[in-house]
Amino acid sequence: MEAPTDITAQTDTVVRPVRDVDAEALGRVHATCWHETYDHLISKAALENVSPKRLAELWTHWAQQGPEFKMFAALVGGEIVGFAGSGPARDRDAPRTRELYFIYLLDQFHGTGIGQQLFDATVDADEELYLWVAEDNPRAHRFYARNGFTLDGATHTEPFLGETLTEVRFVR
Repeated sequence: MEAPTDITAQTDTVVRPVRDVDAEALGRVHATCWHETYDHLISKAALENVSPKRLAELWTHWAQQGPEFKMFAALVGGEIVGFAGSGPARDRDAPRTRELYFIYLLDQFHGTGIGQQLFDATVDADEELYLWVAEDNPRAHRFYARNGFTLDGATHTEPFLGETLTEVRFVR
């Protein structure tokens, strides 16, 4: 699927809540996004172990969460191209009560405004929340800064696909 090249091509973009029936497509997009996002941070061997089927199983669980969770998918031409999710804070020392868990968008749709649409659907306009993002992900850092987030100095190293990934925390 090619990225939209003009504003009229974006008119077929739909952002809607995730549904149970989306799990398989979300698993595929999730796996692809991990390859595209982390290929410079995680070894190729580790990324080859990413299973769209396993990620689809996770999405089956996530799609069934309660109303305190917001999970949205972006579709272009009826196909899922990205997703975002937020919900209750997961960290014991959380600086906010809500957390933006993730926004992933296939590379070919970066710069189209779809990431912002996902963010706007998942996060209320003045909502205070926090998120963790890979330390070496400047595109994401710029996106979150544009949306009112600032680094708070917290970092942690997470196990990721059998390796480690350093993340930094943004708050707003």
